Amino acid sequence: MNAPFPTILPTYNRAPLRFARGEGSWLVEEDGTHYLDFTSGIAVNALGHAHPELVATLTEQAHALWHVSNLYQIPAQENLATALVEHSFADTAFFTNSGTEAAELAIKMVRKFWHDAGEARPTILTFEGAFHGRSTGAIAAAGSEKMTKGFGPLMPGFKTLPWGDHDALRTALDDTVAAVMIEPIQGEGGIRPLPDACLKGLRDLCDETGALMVLDEVQCGMGRTGRLFAHEWAGISPDIMMVAKGIGGGFPLGAVLATARVGAAMGAGTHGSTYGGNPLACAVGTKVVEIMTAPGFMDAVSRKGAALRQSLEGLCATHPDVIEEIRGMGLMMGLKCHVPNTDLVQAARDAQLLVVPAADNVVRLLPPLTITEDEIAEACQRLERAIRRLG
Repeated sequence: MNAPFPTILPTYNRAPLRFARGEGSWLVEEDGTHYLDFTSGIAVNALGHAHPELVATLTEQAHALWHVSNLYQIPAQENLATALVEHSFADTAFFTNSGTEAAELAIKMVRKFWHDAGEARPTILTFEGAFHGRSTGAIAAAGSEKMTKGFGPLMPGFKTLPWGDHDALRTALDDTVAAVMIEPIQGEGGIRPLPDACLKGLRDLCDETGALMVLDEVQCGMGRTGRLFAHEWAGISPDIMMVAKGIGGGFPLGAVLATARVGAAMGAGTHGSTYGGNPLACAVGTKVVEIMTAPGFMDAVSRKGAALRQSLEGLCATHPDVIEEIRGMGLMMGLKCHVPNTDLVQAARDAQLLVVPAADNVVRLLPPLTITEDEIAEACQRLERAIRRLG
């Protein structure tokens, strides 16, 4: 007799761990085993697990109002939009439930902008190694054979360029290009930062040709690099930006931020969301932004990021047979491995340290922004034990 099909669609290779609760930088299994969490739900739990201020905010809002249709004005949504506009390049925001939804809207916004401008600009340039989500539009944008296989026909209008190939970019970026969509730091692609000079050069090329610049800061944004948004280090501004993951501190929330010039194309009826911008999510998101923009918070992230990098560089120097190089910035770090990255992920798990793999044989370290320096030191000790098992 055939085994019954699983009640949960088997789209994940899940680790045999069952967590009962979270406490700051720690996850606790049902049997009481504590794991130091350097995944943060893949950059989602930016303020750690069960942050007391987020719990209080969520509880207060839950007693008042969970959901109301976007047919009506939503004060919590207005508060979050105002906060994001105040602390970013943007003039306007639309709220989604995820980064994938944000990507879909960003694509629509680009198309609608050029439609209203009366210009035929059919192409959006993207880059090898990119990850913009798992909807059909988002996987078409990334152009990864691994993600697109079996899901055709895909949305047309995207051209994927090699990462870091400036000549290819200059050749492709002409007056038929609608936009360039890029992550300032590729996350799933292997913690590959785009140098500040390249991001500035890309902004200049977009200005020269009229193409819109769309930044995907779903993983690298919301304080992960020591600035609220990663592109701030380069001193440039995009036209459209996707935000999610850390913005809700663990509660499902995403956003598209845009300038008034681009946002003006999206009038009534051009887009919508049943749950996007609900009072629960926006109350939590507003508290997250308040905490992250408080004086000293980002300085502390930068300081802790520097401490983490210093320790990782030491591990790389001591164990060059296992670790090839250190990548990333702030609290978004990657270990390029000589051994299979999944072996290091498992060895770290055996040492009760949670890390996550990425492309290019990289292991990602994405601790909560609230992690302590003592916890960073503890994590690096556990990581060294894991490395020694593989060396």
